[in-house]
Amino acid sequence: MFRSFSSKDRASKSIKPVKTKKSYSEHQKRKLQQKLDSPKIGSPLTSPIITLVVGCENRLFAAHEDQLTRSPFFAAALKGQFFESDAKRVLLPDEQPEIFSCVLEYLYKGDYTPRLLYNKRRNAWELEGNGNGKQDSYNGSLGVMSTFYHSGVGSDILRDTAVYCTAEKFGLDELKRLALRKQGLQSGISVEVILRSARYAYDNTPDNDSHLRAHYLALIIRCRKLFKRSGRMEREMEIGGSRL
Repeated sequence: MFRSFSSKDRASKSIKPVKTKKSYSEHQKRKLQQKLDSPKIGSPLTSPIITLVVGCENRLFAAHEDQLTRSPFFAAALKGQFFESDAKRVLLPDEQPEIFSCVLEYLYKGDYTPRLLYNKRRNAWELEGNGNGKQDSYNGSLGVMSTFYHSGVGSDILRDTAVYCTAEKFGLDELKRLALRKQGLQSGISVEVILRSARYAYDNTPDNDSHLRAHYLALIIRCRKLFKRSGRMEREMEIGGSRL
């Protein structure tokens, strides 16, 4: 019901985004891993099933009401104009089905594919299926791309950036933290995709966001020579496309 959809992503090569700098104590690491490993309690049979109509192609999803209402956005939507009460449907024409699938998976399982795992031997976080702790453009063992085609953008952007921005909209702070940590494990992303994703992040987060925006700003500053050599940053500035 909430597995990722196939996309038009292309494997790309270039630079390694900067990791998030927040450090964790051993107790915090164990606590987070236990939380990620613990399955969410399923919805009782008495919880109504809500149909969600997502994107311009009207992709259909279904979820229990009590899981959806963990999000303040859906708690309000089920009472508002986006909800067709007779059919128990929520209309989400502006959302991306692949990203919404990640959100539903998180609401039920506390994580989304590929899962975040803590490697005790390496004393580091890694993504399921990537034993080296890095997520390349394609996670072959799980069939998951680190980028996806965003119909609203008209091109590929980083999947975790879109998840973060959607979590911001839906009021899911823990999902934002999870998406940001996963993005810090990515590598082999092209300059074009990074700049495009950064622009998307700035367009879809509030001005006081101090996490995803800071991540991109630190990355671009650290890799400014590479960005300059690519010529992409200069073109972005000339057309006024970058708000960084």
